[in-house]
Amino acid sequence: MFMNIPFILLQCATFFYLISTAGYFCYLFHQKNRIQQTALGALGIGAVVHLFAIVLQSAALGGLPIYTLAQSLSMAGLSLAAMFIYTQYRFRLKILGVYATAMISVLMLASLFLPEVAKAPDKIYKGIFFFGHIILIFSGEAMLALACGAGILYLLQEQGIKGKSPGFFFKRLPSLDFLDAVSYTCITTGFALLTFGLVTGLIYARSAWGNFWQWDVKEVFSLGAWLVYAALLHLRLYSGWRGRNSAIMSVIGFIILIFTFLGVNFFLGGHHQGFTQ
Repeated sequence: MFMNIPFILLQCATFFYLISTAGYFCYLFHQKNRIQQTALGALGIGAVVHLFAIVLQSAALGGLPIYTLAQSLSMAGLSLAAMFIYTQYRFRLKILGVYATAMISVLMLASLFLPEVAKAPDKIYKGIFFFGHIILIFSGEAMLALACGAGILYLLQEQGIKGKSPGFFFKRLPSLDFLDAVSYTCITTGFALLTFGLVTGLIYARSAWGNFWQWDVKEVFSLGAWLVYAALLHLRLYSGWRGRNSAIMSVIGFIILIFTFLGVNFFLGGHHQGFTQ
């Protein structure tokens, strides 16, 4: 019975996420603050319920629930919800909720509809560095997902400004400078979290397998994604890469992250393959 409670809570959380998504899409068309506040409230309730479900799952498993694909997608959804709420209260970029809540809902629906896999956690996946690695990586990738969203909004607004007619998004989006600033903050925060996540992963690998680096395919692609964002930040600071170039790079970087998160495990294998079964 106890094992069913987290799943019921995840269903409830998904229900609130879907309400939030519908609310943000209504806000996209009607631009009423009351609609946006309701959507944000539904997202907050969903995140709290989701967190409670994760806590119960962790208690039952004796570790963070990231041992199957469904669990990993659920953790990604919670991380994105938490990071969006933080970003929302910092920047008030309301329209970003359309992108964020839609992605959260897709992650959670995929998590719920995936076949149940009975899989006990391996005892090797324990310890503060392992848990720190997981939390930091998921949080960092969530912030970089939001940077991608802000980059997409930048490109839409730029197209509206340069076009002969403003288009649908012109009056619904803030200035290009503001969108660029939000994207940059999300990139720097996400990059810092990703960096610490990779460092804790290296320390954990040393304690678990005896080496900091094993040339595992996931390690290689993770390093490649890290280098893309490092290059982007370097170009922004020293070569003036702002605006359009930065927005495009944020989108490309996130596509690489998605492949690193899912594609590598599905198609190339490695130590992390077991987490997407």
